[in-house]
Amino acid sequence: MTNQNEPAYDSHPAMFRNHPLGYLVTWVLIIAPVVLLLLFRKPIAEMGDFPPAMLLAATGLGIVVLMYWFVKTRATRLRINGDQVHLEEGLLSKHHVDLHVGQVRAVRVYQGFLDRIFRVGRIEVFTTGDSAEFTVGGMPNPNRVRDHVRNRRESAE
Repeated sequence: MTNQNEPAYDSHPAMFRNHPLGYLVTWVLIIAPVVLLLLFRKPIAEMGDFPPAMLLAATGLGIVVLMYWFVKTRATRLRINGDQVHLEEGLLSKHHVDLHVGQVRAVRVYQGFLDRIFRVGRIEVFTTGDSAEFTVGGMPNPNRVRDHVRNRRESAE
C-alpha cells in the first residue's frame, strides 16, 4: 500500500537512458582531450599553442553540452499523485499543466527498440480533441504512467 502523500510517479527525463550514444560521446569529448594532453604533453607542446588550445576547447565544449543537457532534463518534471497529473516545464519561466485523471481520455506511450531496452519513452496525454494536451519525451518507465491513469479511471467508474 502506498502512502497518500507519496507520488505514484515522479520523474525527470533520463539523460543516459534516453540518448546513450550521445551521453557517451559527450563524456569522451570531455575526457579524451585531457588524457591526450597528459599522455602526449611534450609532442603536443612542440606543435605550438593551437593544438593544446583546441583540445582544451573540446573539453570545454563537452562540459557545456553536458551541463546544458542536465539543466534541460531537470527543468521538466512529470508527477502523478493520486488523481492528479502534473507536468512542470521550464527553468526560469515555468509552464504547468494540471489534469485530473477523470479528464484524461488517453495516454499514448511511444518506445523505439533502444527505448524499450533502456525502459524510457515518450508520453502523450490526451483530454479532448485530436491533439495531445502535453507530450514529454525520455521519461523513465512510461508504462507506469499509462497503467496508473488507467487503474485510477477504472476504479472511479
